[in-house]
Amino acid sequence: MILIVDFGSQYTEVLNRVVRESGAEVMVKLPGLFDMDELIEDERISGVILSGGPQSVYAEKAPTLNPKWLNGRRPVLGICYGMQLMAHLLGGTVAHGKNAEYGPAELIICGGNSDLIPTIHLQEQVWMSHGDHVEILPTGFSQIATSSDGLNAVIADSKRNLIGLQFHPEVVHTVHGKALIEHFVYEICGAKKSTETNKHAPKARAMLAEQLERLGKQSEVICALSGGVDSTVAATLVSEAMGEKLHCIFVDHGLLRKGEFESTLNLYRENLNLNVHPVNASEIFLERLVGVSDPEQKRKIIGKTFIDVFEQESKKYTSCKALVQGTIASDVIESSHSSANAQVIKSHHNVGGLPETMNLSLVEPLRHLFKDEVRALGRELGIPEDFIRRHPFPGPGLALRVLGEVTQDRLALLRDVDSVLIDQLKREGKYDAVWQAFAVLLPVKSVGVKGDGRSYDSVVALRCVGSRDGMTADWSKLPLEFLANVSRRITNEVAGISRVVYDITSKPPATIEWE
Repeated sequence: MILIVDFGSQYTEVLNRVVRESGAEVMVKLPGLFDMDELIEDERISGVILSGGPQSVYAEKAPTLNPKWLNGRRPVLGICYGMQLMAHLLGGTVAHGKNAEYGPAELIICGGNSDLIPTIHLQEQVWMSHGDHVEILPTGFSQIATSSDGLNAVIADSKRNLIGLQFHPEVVHTVHGKALIEHFVYEICGAKKSTETNKHAPKARAMLAEQLERLGKQSEVICALSGGVDSTVAATLVSEAMGEKLHCIFVDHGLLRKGEFESTLNLYRENLNLNVHPVNASEIFLERLVGVSDPEQKRKIIGKTFIDVFEQESKKYTSCKALVQGTIASDVIESSHSSANAQVIKSHHNVGGLPETMNLSLVEPLRHLFKDEVRALGRELGIPEDFIRRHPFPGPGLALRVLGEVTQDRLALLRDVDSVLIDQLKREGKYDAVWQAFAVLLPVKSVGVKGDGRSYDSVVALRCVGSRDGMTADWSKLPLEFLANVSRRITNEVAGISRVVYDITSKPPATIEWE
């Protein structure tokens, strides 16, 4: 098997997935676990991958590793922090650069010893996310490639089968990243491929059955429907197993897109035959958001209000013992300490425990799936394709796209802008070409001229990105003609908008959503 040592990277689960989907058996361990040293002698482990992480190797209590793992007994691939730690433990020097490197990058091949890594796979875009870098190589290492800034990006020690990558090969935006990982796993480590398929329904059903078994066969459950793909797939999966014992609560919190509540409710009832109960709670959500501008406070208020609403609704279903949620892997990774060394990127209202007073346990059958895997599962379950292809939408809704205070007027303005953007993408056949597209209403105004008069209206930013699982994303290079058309339509058709800007920032360093 391949051992992945998790130093707190937001991408560890992505790395786990890439290795697992290639067919190899994987074990993920935290560096501080008591059995790590015992595993050094474990003959089942044919290779080791050291993950990235948010810390510096020189930081107090920085996660570390027994140097015996680097003695050449088995191949080791260090990624980002893993590369830096490897160099640090073997006598090299790690430094904090004047310029950090985030997002897409091109490598420069240096011609060093590359027996362990095919340099042909390094000659297209890779994905960086680091501040520190290896400045002086340990004895025995060769420089294989540098970044455009001249920093060590690929290093290798052929005698000990040690490889260091400063970029992240596990993310989809490293063009040949999957090939690099598979080369390490199979050509360098000699791991064996499994013949298992990548069908998601059997695994999801098995996980659900295990969760439901704990509740008892006569239990009923309620499901938190947001109107998005994740919660819909979760509800459909649970409905398949429980039928009318599943009570879906679909809340109109007043933060959905234009006409979305009505059209989605119709889909649930007519196409998916879900036992769904609509709840109009928009007034209480908007009341609690009055005067609130901080994004984390917004998320927490919305999360608490969801809980309050479900707590109230659950009183109608006295036999319900659990709440079904569409939590997926990227929610868990970015919202919680996935390891002792990980950092929270943002909070999500559907991740974490429920208040004890609610007396409901959680059922989360999609917790270990990424967005594209959830979509694949939805297709296996027969959910209509036009719904499955919908762009991701945050649980807290448009509250995260109205920067500053959320009001009815500002929501209405954003809904109209968002509607124009999505309509234009579909008109020009570009909706499926981007992974997610949306508008953000900024808390600023800009001078404009309309007709012969001066205007002083709001500014909107358009955000269109390409991604596979939401863990990394690059801004979509849409044609200038498209951007001109959508800008013209927004300023002509939506009263109150004087300026349109386009966000060209990748993730990292930005997140996909602005808040």
